[in-house]
Amino acid sequence: MAERRQCEFFLVRYVPDMVKNEFVNIGVLLREAGQPESTVVRFTRDWGRVRCIDPDADIAMLEAIESEVRQRLALHGQEPVPVMKVIEDSFSNSLQVTDAKGCLAESVIAELESLMRLYVEPQKRERKAQKSGRQLIHTAMRTQFERAGVWDLMRKRIAASAYTRPGDTLRIDCGYRPNGVIRMFHAVSLEGDAEMAKVLAFSVAQIREGVKRVEGAALELTAVVEPVTALREAEDEERMAQYAFAKDTMESREIRVLTTSDLGRVAETARRELRV
Repeated sequence: MAERRQCEFFLVRYVPDMVKNEFVNIGVLLREAGQPESTVVRFTRDWGRVRCIDPDADIAMLEAIESEVRQRLALHGQEPVPVMKVIEDSFSNSLQVTDAKGCLAESVIAELESLMRLYVEPQKRERKAQKSGRQLIHTAMRTQFERAGVWDLMRKRIAASAYTRPGDTLRIDCGYRPNGVIRMFHAVSLEGDAEMAKVLAFSVAQIREGVKRVEGAALELTAVVEPVTALREAEDEERMAQYAFAKDTMESREIRVLTTSDLGRVAETARRELRV
C-alpha cells in the first residue's frame, strides 16, 4: 500500500445573503501539509445547488474565479488562505474559505476528487436534473480545453459590446488570440431552439468589423453544437429541419459550425497555438 501523506484542505463557499447565512460549498483547495506549492483547486461543474439558493448567481463569474485562484496560487507557491482572502474581500464575503481541515491521502489528485464528492458535488440520484442543451455543450467545451491545459489562458464571457456598441448584451463563451487572428467559441444548442444561431448570424459581421478595428486582427467565430445523430435516430423531421436551418444560417455568415465530437481536435489546436 502506498504511503499516505498528511494533507489539509479548505472548502470554498458561496454565500449570497450574509443575513440568512445560507451557503453552498462550491470548491476545494487541497495541499500537502507545509507545502503551499502543492496546492490544487477544483470548483464544481454542476451549479444547480447554487442556482437553488440564488437564481441570479453569476455562474460565469464564479467559474472565472477558479482560474484566477489557480493562477494566483501558481505565483511563487503562495499560501491558499491569503489568496482566498483577496477573493473574499473582492466579493464582499459572498465567497468564503473555511479553516483548514486535516486528511490523509495516497494521492493529492485522488483525494481532491474524493473531497469534491463528499463536500461539494450533489449526491447522484436515480432521476438527475436535466441540464439544458447549451449547458451540456458548454461543459463539454470547457472540459476539453481544461484537459489540453489552455482553459485558464483563454478569455471568458467576451463582451460583444467591446466591438459593436454599448448595450449589446451578447457575450461569447471563450476565445484566445494565437497570432493575427482571434478565435472565439460559443456553445449553441440546435435541438430545441434556433434563436441563438440567428443572434450569432445577425451579430457576427459587426463583431468581425469591431475586432479588426479594436484588435487589429481577424475573427474566427466557431459555434459548437450537438451532433445531429440523436435526431436522425429519433426520425424527428421537424427538429432535423430546424437543426439544418440554424446550421445553414450560421455558415452563410461565415461562422464555423462544429459539434462536440470535434472538441478534442479543437482543444489540441489551441494547445499547440498557445504553446502549452
